[in-house]
Amino acid sequence: MTGAFIQKERDKAAGRARFAADIGLDSPLVLKIARSSKPHAKITGIDVSRALQISGVAGVFTADSVPGRNSFGILKKDQPLLAAGKVRQVGEPVALVAAEDEAAARKAVQAIEIAYEPLPVVFDPEKALKKDAPRIHEGGNLLSSHHIARGDAQKALLKCKTVVKRTYRTPAVAHGCLEPDAGVGYMDEDGVMTLLVSTQNPHYDRMEVAAILGIGEEKIRVIQAETGGGFGSRLDLTVQGHIALALWHLKRPVRLVYDRKEVFDATSKRHPFVIHMETGADERGKILAMRAKIICDTGAYCSYGMATALRAAIHAAGPYEIENVDAKALCVYTNRPFSGAMRGFGVPQAAFAHESQMDIIAEKLSMDPLDIRRLNALKPGSGTATGQVLKNSVGIHECLDAIEPHYRAAQKKLSREKNAGAIQKGVGLGAMLYGIGNTGVKNPSRAEIRIDANGRVALSTGCADIGQGSTGALARVAARVLGIQPDSIQMEVADTQTTPDAGATSASRQTYISGNAVKKAAEKLAVALKSRAAVLLSAPEKRLALCSGFICDPADPRKKIFFSEAAEKAREQGMPTRFSGYFEPGATSLCPETGQGSPYAAYAYACQMAVVAVDTLTGKITVERIVAAHDVGKAILPKKVIGQICGGALMGMGFALMEEFVPGQTRSMKDLHVPTCADAPGILPVIVESPEPTGPFGAKGVGEASIVPTAPAICNAVSNAAGKRVFRLPATSERILKPS
Repeated sequence: MTGAFIQKERDKAAGRARFAADIGLDSPLVLKIARSSKPHAKITGIDVSRALQISGVAGVFTADSVPGRNSFGILKKDQPLLAAGKVRQVGEPVALVAAEDEAAARKAVQAIEIAYEPLPVVFDPEKALKKDAPRIHEGGNLLSSHHIARGDAQKALLKCKTVVKRTYRTPAVAHGCLEPDAGVGYMDEDGVMTLLVSTQNPHYDRMEVAAILGIGEEKIRVIQAETGGGFGSRLDLTVQGHIALALWHLKRPVRLVYDRKEVFDATSKRHPFVIHMETGADERGKILAMRAKIICDTGAYCSYGMATALRAAIHAAGPYEIENVDAKALCVYTNRPFSGAMRGFGVPQAAFAHESQMDIIAEKLSMDPLDIRRLNALKPGSGTATGQVLKNSVGIHECLDAIEPHYRAAQKKLSREKNAGAIQKGVGLGAMLYGIGNTGVKNPSRAEIRIDANGRVALSTGCADIGQGSTGALARVAARVLGIQPDSIQMEVADTQTTPDAGATSASRQTYISGNAVKKAAEKLAVALKSRAAVLLSAPEKRLALCSGFICDPADPRKKIFFSEAAEKAREQGMPTRFSGYFEPGATSLCPETGQGSPYAAYAYACQMAVVAVDTLTGKITVERIVAAHDVGKAILPKKVIGQICGGALMGMGFALMEEFVPGQTRSMKDLHVPTCADAPGILPVIVESPEPTGPFGAKGVGEASIVPTAPAICNAVSNAAGKRVFRLPATSERILKPS
């Protein structure tokens, strides 16, 4: 493909792409934010008088300056645009400065005087649940509670030959995008407020900004700027509301770019988890029961916390058929920086627990780790932890089969090489399932397609491409329906004024959900073209085919006309040449008491293998190889699927071994310890295709799934090598060397 969207990718690779911070405006005001230095405190006074006297300052705004609703949030409107009366985390926005230049803006921020009355703090989610804990929000510190109950886990555990009970802990993790959060805004000639921002959901941004300003959505246009990564961090409002507030007051172009410290202090993180898990199996290794208590630390605000906790509970049983499941997930407020969406939505944390449990049980029963997974793996006809009966595209066995030759070869190689030296090598597995789309709620997508008098096809979708390749995938879906080349389609994406709402680029939903919306729209256009061509060609409509910009009759090669001729005929007859597509996945809500239901219409599956070397003297872990087999349904763009698998595996390695966000200590990329190309092992991606009947040409998704099995595979390999299991991530050298 060589279309405009492919050129954009080439521009990224060559360093020519213009991201949000690169967009030039005519003399924009520079925005800066005065942020809380306290984790929990009452605001007893804000004095902006000195800031307003600084030369070049155009305005200073506080909570009183917000004309509409001074709160936002994806699932709960609990997060203020500018703190009003109280702060709940370090880095919370308190005041907004607009100035003619960077120096004046920074000077004004430092001149703002904020008086605080400190309040008791709580940083531990388990302590936050105690009755005497400091109350962070009026409703208490327990944000939500979810329960998945199938069968009788307590009774079944009593009958098990082997029961393993362990506690697992995972850290907060920053997304580590190279591009800081940024955006610009201006009023267009019609008085419409236009924002160009890094985002994963422009239509959501428009809705929230409209509510903050108390104006109609038609007065706001949000355009996704070229976005340098997201991984969930661009789902929450960051710069959008503050840009809009300054525009509303000053009616001048504005620009806001976070510095790196702001990114760490003020944007969302992966939720830290505490997971207490108990798993029981019979003498054959068949898992009979699983119980889990999951404590999800959402930090100071909800963001995606409730959804993350629920998804973790649903996936706590892993890709296994377990008749007795009792999983409870508590989402808890603390005074830590708020947690939000990050690649996997709680499933990487859950997988670390359930895959460690599988290996421990296998060891106790003297079973091979691959064999115990195959014995328990889901298959068509199996019931999940929520009681959903799986029908098609259950590719976990195919993934295990794809991994097996690599796994057996690694076992043989390591058995030959193993010695009594300090460097010990091991091999480990991690398996998973991942529900595609939002959990048990409506999350539809819309698309529009049209054809002009010259036969050119244009596809319009609100889907934000953050590097995962959705623009190319959706173009290919439409092109396949219409029998044309993807690069011949004009793509209009992620602009609230010109594209329909496709929902968030999250939860691996866009290829499956927006792909179906695009397919439906393209099919309507195909029918219209054939209908007009049938008259012009005097041929049965059912016999006609679309090929390379023509409508032709395969039975008579002489009978063919250009798309443009059929489109012109339709236009002459007053027939439509623009069509809409809509798709809503067939998921159902869950029972509030038992969590039973069908929360996802489709699931992705995977198994990864890791080979590691552990220096038993220093605790250093080196990942030498990863083999990653992923059931994606059908690969629409195989090269992009490979890229997603490799990128996800490297991110999963960071989660396993290196990354931990520590408030007050993680202030730069140097502190974050993100794996680089120098750390990357050899990664072999294996695409497994188990077509999903409800997906566009069988496709599902892979973006989130690619990270989920990696940390479990690495940690199981470390245990295999060193005989030491880590129950807390990241698996640092200190934790490897620490006595059990």
